[in-house]
Amino acid sequence: MTLLFDKDRPIKSPALAPAQDDFERAGAAELTIGLVNNMPDSALKATERQFMRLVQAASGNIRINFHCFSLPAVARSRQASEHIAHDYADIADLDRLGIDGLIVTGAEPVAPSLPDEPFWAQLTEIIEWAKINTRSTIWSCLAAHAAVKHLDDVERHRLAEKCSGVYDCNKASDDWLTRGLPATLKVSHSRYNELRENELAARGYEILTRSDLAGVDIFARQLESRFIFFQGHPEYDASSLQREYMRDLARFLSGERDSYPNIPAGYFDEATVAQLESFERRARVNRDPLLAAELPGLTLRSDIAAGAAADTIFRNWLGFLREEAREPASSRK
Repeated sequence: MTLLFDKDRPIKSPALAPAQDDFERAGAAELTIGLVNNMPDSALKATERQFMRLVQAASGNIRINFHCFSLPAVARSRQASEHIAHDYADIADLDRLGIDGLIVTGAEPVAPSLPDEPFWAQLTEIIEWAKINTRSTIWSCLAAHAAVKHLDDVERHRLAEKCSGVYDCNKASDDWLTRGLPATLKVSHSRYNELRENELAARGYEILTRSDLAGVDIFARQLESRFIFFQGHPEYDASSLQREYMRDLARFLSGERDSYPNIPAGYFDEATVAQLESFERRARVNRDPLLAAELPGLTLRSDIAAGAAADTIFRNWLGFLREEAREPASSRK
């Protein structure tokens, strides 16, 4: 496949970018995918890589033009701002690029209420734009919470403690997005709030996958565009939750947060969990940033299957976009 970024700069690896005439001879379809990446600086580049990998692996013989954006209202460090200025397209360019499918990530919350977030006005503009200018949009984590709040005033609910870990999720209904998925799939979740299934269903949302422990996982709503919502993070790689846990642990040790982070559920092996529990007892008594140097080696469970479900989900999503692109505009919803 060819993965073209903003400013039409292709990946240089020949393994990833077949020659242009190969596509022309094959008559391959072409799609333009946008990623509005609002993740915090610590996860900005990892999020790019995760979604680019998924789109690349799922593309088959579809030529992908991939553009990255970020909301200007999301606070950034100097280094992250320079990366965005150099490698991202301007959010004002969404209209001219002919986006077929859009992916909008969450952001690190700074306000208790979503409408009070500094990026709220810009994000709701993207929601309204995506309704009529994309064939389908994926809303991830906080972006999913924001979208249903804006569209249908569905409120998120604060959890007693952070939902963090790898959870077994089950298919709740048949849909083209979940075609080919096993009956039970493992998905990473990492959030402080939840959307409740009964409240989503009452507003006409279709529940596609759910977890007995983590609640709603994937759900959808048919507007002029097909909106798909992820409460979890199927795009996370094997080390994503570990990075988040270590970040939160460092913040506790330095006094930046008051609560000690929970060990992600179903993620580390039993020996690592026991070591981390022992470390927690010490850290609560001796809260010192230097203590982080004494953390034990961390070993993940062998069965977390990071990204396995996402490969199928994104293959189905790109297939839907390709078929929609073939239909005359007058025949689409």
